[in-house]
Amino acid sequence: MHDTAESSAGQPWLHRLAICTDGNGTALSGMDGTMAGRGAEGFFVDDERVVSRLAVTLGGEMATEVSTASRGPRSEFFGSARGLGDDGPDPTVELHRSRELTGGRLVERVRVISRSAQAVSTSIEITVGGDGLDIAEVKSGATGGPILDPEVTDADCARWQSDRLATTTTFQPAPATLTSKDDGVHAIFPVTLEPGIPVDVTVDVTTRRISSGEFPADPGSRRVDWPERVAVEAADPRLARLLRTSLVDLRSLLLVDPADPHDVFAAAGTPWYLTLFGRDSIWTARMSLPLGLQLATGTLRALARRQGTRVDPSTAEEPGKIPHELRRAAYRDRVLGFTLPPVYYGTVDATALWICLLHDAWRWGMPEREVSALLPNLRSAVRWLTEVAASDDDGLLKYVDDSGHGLVNQGWKDSGDSMRFRDGTLAHAPIALVEAQAYAVEAARGATRILSAMGGDDDAGLVDSLAQWGDSLAERIRDRFWVTTGALPYLAMAVDGGGRLVDGVASNMGHVLGTGALTPEEAARVIETLMAPIMLGPYGIATLAADNGGFNPIGYHTGSVWVHDTAICALGMAREGHLDEAATVASRLLDAGAAFDYRFPELFSATGALGEPAPYPASCRPQAWATASAVAILTVLLGLEVDVPGRTVTVRPAPSAPFGPLRVGGLRIGEAILTISVDASGQVEVDGLPDGFTLDT
Repeated sequence: MHDTAESSAGQPWLHRLAICTDGNGTALSGMDGTMAGRGAEGFFVDDERVVSRLAVTLGGEMATEVSTASRGPRSEFFGSARGLGDDGPDPTVELHRSRELTGGRLVERVRVISRSAQAVSTSIEITVGGDGLDIAEVKSGATGGPILDPEVTDADCARWQSDRLATTTTFQPAPATLTSKDDGVHAIFPVTLEPGIPVDVTVDVTTRRISSGEFPADPGSRRVDWPERVAVEAADPRLARLLRTSLVDLRSLLLVDPADPHDVFAAAGTPWYLTLFGRDSIWTARMSLPLGLQLATGTLRALARRQGTRVDPSTAEEPGKIPHELRRAAYRDRVLGFTLPPVYYGTVDATALWICLLHDAWRWGMPEREVSALLPNLRSAVRWLTEVAASDDDGLLKYVDDSGHGLVNQGWKDSGDSMRFRDGTLAHAPIALVEAQAYAVEAARGATRILSAMGGDDDAGLVDSLAQWGDSLAERIRDRFWVTTGALPYLAMAVDGGGRLVDGVASNMGHVLGTGALTPEEAARVIETLMAPIMLGPYGIATLAADNGGFNPIGYHTGSVWVHDTAICALGMAREGHLDEAATVASRLLDAGAAFDYRFPELFSATGALGEPAPYPASCRPQAWATASAVAILTVLLGLEVDVPGRTVTVRPAPSAPFGPLRVGGLRIGEAILTISVDASGQVEVDGLPDGFTLDT
């Protein structure tokens, strides 16, 4: 961390940057490919900016950006050197840059092509340097510290290092001159451009860990094979394109557990959260189950290894609790005013969601021996839910930051201003979120099924008490969370520290759907509220209703649309049997994906120019549970449910068939690979169903 870094107004914006990522490495630049050390621009490895300056000039001038594209680990840039070549309106000298990441390595291929009638003499100059800033400093608005002193070690090589990482940059071919300056190393290549004959230069930036930090996770993108196996054919071609782009991005976010490289999980998102996050990684794995079990099993084991074992208020650790996030070093946010330790447990819902993921993975075919190996963690998680989290007299799961330096809000809406009453005023801790109670109900019932099927004789008493506990908590939701002052009853988002209902109309209630916590009539009321114009807009469900006092369409959790949030609501509607409503919500998400060039951002505003959605400027892109939402859309459209222990696959597509005939190939159920087809009349055909399985349509 640089003490000399200067602070700016706040968190830098990302919406006009080109972003690519692979595991623990991510590169952000201007749309012309230039990294100028502004805002979040740079190449980050293990949350450190190893390159803050990467610029290419031709004849001393920057090329003009013409087009840019980013997907997964790659970004490509096409520019024009308008000051070179033939006179006239048409550009005749092109600059092409192709950037590809492999974790802590960045390879940039620079190609210059002249379309001029005559040879053009010029020079290619490439500048590379790094300031070593920590991602938390960058997110807090630091404008950059001094460039780390580069050492030119050979005609084609320069090096610099921080306390944690050593960086080496090589050039191919070797430049005519390579010099060290205040803004980095400068490589100069005098060239003569013959018409139509390209000139190529490659810049290769590699990093080596000097200090591994708390969580030295490496890329996991090459340890999975599921993205290429999934294919979609639909009357609406946008669906296939969205899935294809989302799977490339999701794969680029995968990391391997440094404790066991066989286990792969999804980092939450780039650039701010490129690491293991309990809630985010779990939801991503849950939504991705139709792709295979590898992500679910890796996520379960990575989190189980770090399950809490002691009471530590400074980290919010408690026995049985699943962690919130792991970092390479302590994370200090100067703007929001919190400091998180490298392993932080400040989450009220990750433990229940971990149990839900284990239950889901078991139903999707996770081998019994692997489930059995996690039974001790399951029992410990259950004890945390029933004996620690819900230990107050009212029996509700609550959160409060006892450390004084952690997160004020510890559900998925974790910003400081997210918990609002209908008049816009803020609620105060301890807070009992409605969705946290519902997750716990689902977790209790899932755990009883697993323990009944696979537990020992000693688990019989636990199964009985846990079933009763889950039923009792469902009753508490019905008794405590309904707001009945308006024309239509709806679920409050929380109960605050004074026992008052936090009565803002919000998307939290959508997470209760499908958990088993509601009666069919209650679920119908929730769905009616979510489908109302104050909540469902043209591109998804708002986090906070438009008529709420604190509504802001571009507020982080106060009126924006979060992709995963809308997807979870749609999944819940489908699980409650409201298939047409679920399909309607899914189709709105597809519209949003198309509006963002099929690369879902983390969140956005439904209100933008000419009726288009507007980007939330600091949104992660790609972001794991947003990318996995493309798979959730398929699950909703197919009405897909799987029960491998029960030998049943359910396919009940929405009668409205918003995308017409649909064929999805490459879905995995255990070891089987299925192709599911739905024709225009709604008839279902499944190829590859394992022997002994029943198809329920």
